[in-house]
Amino acid sequence: MRVVPILAQDVRSVRRYIEEVGFPFDILVDEQREAARAYGVWHRAGITAWNIARPAVFLLEPDRTIRYIAVAQGQAEFPSQEEVMRVVDG
Repeated sequence: MRVVPILAQDVRSVRRYIEEVGFPFDILVDEQREAARAYGVWHRAGITAWNIARPAVFLLEPDRTIRYIAVAQGQAEFPSQEEVMRVVDG
């Protein structure tokens, strides 16, 4: 399994965060929100400059078949680790 987080933020902020926290995997920076739009998790929260990506988890098979989707309505919502691992363990 390969984990690829996508952060819909500017590159400078992500770079600082990665340096502070450290991650054992690569991170995709979606500064223009292209991936967020493609997966339907971007929404405008007011004026154009205040757009955000909703927290989401997508599990894709190697052939790009989507196996699991969880899209939150708010920034504090996430599926439980147990729920995601049930799908992974299948």
